[in-house]
Amino acid sequence: MNDIRNFNEYQKAYQLSLANPKKFWDEVALNFYWRKKWDETLQWDFIKPDVKWFLGGKLNITENCLDRHLDVLGDEPAIIWEPNHPDEPKRILSYNELYLQVCRFANVLKNQGVYKGDRVCIYMPMVPEVVIAMLACARIGAVHSVVFGGFSSTALRERIEDAQSNVVITSDGYYRGTKQIPMKQTVDEALKQVNIEQKVIVFRHTGQPVNMISGRDVWWHEAMQMASNECEAEEMDAEDMLFILYTSGSTGKPKGVVHTTGGYMVYTGYTFKQVFQYRSGEVFWCTADVGWITGHSYVVYGPLLNGATVLIFEGVPTWPDPSRLWQVIDKYKVNIFYTAPTAIRALMAEGDDWLKPYSLQSLRVIGSVGEPINQEAWEWFYHQVGKGKCPLVDTWWQTETGGIMISPIAGITPLKPTYASLPLPGIQPVILDADGKEITENEKEGLLCIKFPWPSMIRTTFGDHERCRKNYFAAFPGYYFTGDGARRDKDGFYRIIGRVDDVINVSGHRIGTAEVENAINEHENVVESAVVGYPHPIKGQGIMAFVICNHPPDDEAKTKKEIGEVVTQIIGPIARPDKIYIVEGLPKTRSGKIMRRILRKIAEGDISNFGDTSTLLEPEVVKKIIQAIKN
Repeated sequence: MNDIRNFNEYQKAYQLSLANPKKFWDEVALNFYWRKKWDETLQWDFIKPDVKWFLGGKLNITENCLDRHLDVLGDEPAIIWEPNHPDEPKRILSYNELYLQVCRFANVLKNQGVYKGDRVCIYMPMVPEVVIAMLACARIGAVHSVVFGGFSSTALRERIEDAQSNVVITSDGYYRGTKQIPMKQTVDEALKQVNIEQKVIVFRHTGQPVNMISGRDVWWHEAMQMASNECEAEEMDAEDMLFILYTSGSTGKPKGVVHTTGGYMVYTGYTFKQVFQYRSGEVFWCTADVGWITGHSYVVYGPLLNGATVLIFEGVPTWPDPSRLWQVIDKYKVNIFYTAPTAIRALMAEGDDWLKPYSLQSLRVIGSVGEPINQEAWEWFYHQVGKGKCPLVDTWWQTETGGIMISPIAGITPLKPTYASLPLPGIQPVILDADGKEITENEKEGLLCIKFPWPSMIRTTFGDHERCRKNYFAAFPGYYFTGDGARRDKDGFYRIIGRVDDVINVSGHRIGTAEVENAINEHENVVESAVVGYPHPIKGQGIMAFVICNHPPDDEAKTKKEIGEVVTQIIGPIARPDKIYIVEGLPKTRSGKIMRRILRKIAEGDISNFGDTSTLLEPEVVKKIIQAIKN
């Protein structure tokens, strides 16, 4: 697949992708199976916006994920499932078995009245059946809308209503550490207020009692017994919708990001192979839930398009103890391990002793995803987990981009801690100032935009194209605006500073919150921190820091002073926080991201409306932070 095997080949591929993007992507796309080749590679307009790739091409993505592998890889493992409890039996599905299950469940969906173009909501735990459900939808041309299994009934209802999903696939419940959490009950609650005729398919996982509504609800296992094993894949146009995935907005309802079939397939398949330098037979483990884009692209589609063996894990990193991830890596001889900075920092805080019993010798590549990784976490991950021999791919991308955009290529791109490094072939990033002028100088912060389309980019916001235009294309006409700040060094390496609204303007100086947090986290008693701006009578904006400590400090004032001194030492006096609060926790989404807009509202004294908080893992943390400030 146009493989990049050294840095010189990367440079050649990148230059070709700039000089002749259509030729470059034509060559990549030909590595996949198309029922009919496309007539035109690309049409685009970033003003409307209107982007189309591989026009006239006909395909089905599941034929590329499954059918084409069966002759060679049929008996090889496609999915290894590790349950929540380490003593419970694992499950392994070969490519043949996964293909059979997908075909049968595709027929279950047909039997429930699902047709091409219908939206299907999937609200399930991290079990193989969630992958089967996604691929079964794609098999028959239905559009899947996966909702993270930890979301509340309100969040689920909003997403079902917006997508107008007439089928919900769920489970009786799921396990998370010591907890057994209901799911079917949440679906029942959500559907009470949905005025769409529904069918609900329920997978039995925990065995907990559920209320099955006659005429609406069916058991997965019973429906599968009556389904045929054969299901021809529906022919799809390259620009037919593949899935909708919702992201929360700071105001209003969640945004349904739409991805289409052909371009998404080409880009995720290509980036998986190149970034991780995947080799046949390797075990790939991405710890993301499929309810997020990382799970879509690098648990399901990217790996399966490449005939990979993918590990799926239902549990949590710290249960039964903080060695769980290392135990799983050794147990399955995981070769590529892709996780989030939040998990890395949490395990780092538990200490190195949990790592010592495990060799981790199977690891060849490690990766980070979800937010910019701070230097301390990068160093710990690289040296303690990767043993200083595994390239660390610090990947930058978004739900809207569909796949990895800026990242080292494992073993090929030189590594620079905290830098996402270089754009992948086909990606044309620019840094703009507030007036939309391109910044060409090195080390100058600005707004990260993309000036040319790539195959897996967002096509629209479901049911509201104007919202898509305003969010991503209106701020700087002719560019896709990422919403992130960045700077570029003399080698052309990109460092992502964080969301633009996470940049604080102190006395005319733009200071990235991630940079201040990185410095604060260097203090020996700090586990994690979050920094926001607040109105300051002299500076315009002051810096407020919320800090979690390893253990409660004996002298809080002394600790705060030390933290300020660390920041001054690493960045300079301008970045020293004006206010520091030591707190028990931070408002995080279920995917582990800190919801800084809530902290900004608290810092500004506006606690009346926090916008959409449906993604918060622990809502009570917000009240505790407010109380800490009052105290």
